[in-house]
Amino acid sequence: MIQRAIQSQIEKCLFKGKAVIIYGARQVGKTTMIREIQKKFSEPEVLYLNCDEPDFRATLTGVTSTGLKELIGRKKIIFIDEAQRVKNIGVTLKLFVDNFPDRQVVATGSSSLDLSNEIIEPLTGRKYEFQLFPFALAELRRKYSKIEINRLLEKRMIFGMYPEIVEKPDEAETLLKSLASSYLYKDVLQYQSLKRPDLLEKLLVALALQIGSEVSYTELANLLGVNKDTVANYIQLLEKAFVVFRLSPFSRNLRSELTKLRKIYFYDTGIRNALINNFNPLSFRQDIGLLWENFMISERMKRNFNQGNHVNVHFWRTHQQQEIDYLEERGGVLTGFEFKWKGGKRRAPQIFLDTYAGSHVEFIDSQNYGDFVGI
Repeated sequence: MIQRAIQSQIEKCLFKGKAVIIYGARQVGKTTMIREIQKKFSEPEVLYLNCDEPDFRATLTGVTSTGLKELIGRKKIIFIDEAQRVKNIGVTLKLFVDNFPDRQVVATGSSSLDLSNEIIEPLTGRKYEFQLFPFALAELRRKYSKIEINRLLEKRMIFGMYPEIVEKPDEAETLLKSLASSYLYKDVLQYQSLKRPDLLEKLLVALALQIGSEVSYTELANLLGVNKDTVANYIQLLEKAFVVFRLSPFSRNLRSELTKLRKIYFYDTGIRNALINNFNPLSFRQDIGLLWENFMISERMKRNFNQGNHVNVHFWRTHQQQEIDYLEERGGVLTGFEFKWKGGKRRAPQIFLDTYAGSHVEFIDSQNYGDFVGI
């Protein structure tokens, strides 16, 4: 059993008079993690409600404080799994917190589509929020040595880091295709009854082919035969379902810097490869550099979230094509990172170093990536 990095942080927040909300994509291990937390309590103290079950959804919808008291009885800790499926869940959670301060409610959601919108106002000042990702390399380090992780690196780039994929390598391709076909973004398809699931799938494939490149919503709209606002809306929904994330360009008004385009990456490279049906080994691929870039940035995002590091993230590129793949800004200080699968002689763009005094750039390759991802 690989313990998740945020589990200890969650446990420190229990019984402090606030709800604990755990977001994450489907199949990242939310239920498994809360089951591990449950083991810290005796069975009579725990109430587990899976809101995929219609009767639990009905019980929690529009419930009063009296109804909640009857529901929880003497239970000490209440877990509400797939909470996004309960209408007005934020109000229900507020009732838990306000009326039962000596109890603890923990809610998980496989998307932030409705869940985050509904809890923001009712739970202002009443919640701790966490995000669970697929496995991080730093979490695998708890089970494997650095040598073993280096040996697994190519497979993890190709098949990704979803727990079931990691634990069932012989079934990885089949499982990934099933996950990427619709299950992962099931919440997006259900949200506001989207009328064009075929458009969503075409958009995902287009994004999968453009990782590491600036993405133009106008070009995507022309490619897909829809308007730009539709593309922007669908991408925002995919972000809220934890399928993709955006990097915006960094600029402090240097006229030659790009300021309009953005880069879009996948939280999991296995999902990306499944969308384009390419599980070829690295020696047969033309996209090694881009795959490495996506894999490293997603691993860094996990590391920062899991460690509670709050940084602003961007990329940097000028109209003269000088670029830095990934930037972190903390306290006004810039650190740039360039990703190359193989090492070699490299130099940071001098105009970047001259323009942003005190900044520096690091080069991350397959030999020196350990510190960057926290292993």
